[in-house]
Amino acid sequence: MSVFASLVEQLADLLQPVFHASAAAAAIVLFTALVRLLVHPLSRASARGARARAALQPRIAELRRKHAKNPEKLQRAVLDLHAKEKVSPLSGCLPSLLQAPAFFLLYHLFSSSDIGGEPNALLSHRLLSAPLGDRWFDALGAGGVLGGAGLVYMALFALVTGIAVFNYRRSKVSLADSAPLDAPGAGAVARVMPFLSFFTLVTVAVVPLAAALYIVTSTAWSAVERALLYP
Repeated sequence: MSVFASLVEQLADLLQPVFHASAAAAAIVLFTALVRLLVHPLSRASARGARARAALQPRIAELRRKHAKNPEKLQRAVLDLHAKEKVSPLSGCLPSLLQAPAFFLLYHLFSSSDIGGEPNALLSHRLLSAPLGDRWFDALGAGGVLGGAGLVYMALFALVTGIAVFNYRRSKVSLADSAPLDAPGAGAVARVMPFLSFFTLVTVAVVPLAAALYIVTSTAWSAVERALLYP
């Protein structure tokens, strides 16, 4: 973790002439963008997989008619079709899974009071008036909703809400255009999916501000990426 802390400090030093006291926050945004850039080839592969799955829908519909009275046989036939065409139903999860270590490392870094036996200097950094190691409840206790740190969180919440609304509308359209899913419980999952983006608001509120910046930046990147890759 000390190596990662040094990386954030070095990025902050590079950005300090432009962002001054908020240089560490800018470094986290830059770090997040670099992570997403590294994962982008997998996101493109995931988009190709989604198009391939969409192309299989007419054949899946035929299997659905053929095995309408035998759900277990239908599921096996659909899985065999995906295997034959080398299309993975879970390929879209890989980019998110590969980002998880970076998020948890950042979360742990800004939740620790010391690193390698030394005080964690990163906790002294801020985004405007909000310490990067604090959470929303700390901001409320320090100055309330309209305090300096509270206003930083209000801006983040507004940004996340805008992204969530955008994702909600796209998910509703995507699910309306797609064929019904055959896996058990898939219908319930499909109904919940459009609302998942709004859960990001809760996460932003309860994690350290540094981790919240990672989430907001990554979520914004995903929204733009999906708009370009899934027109």
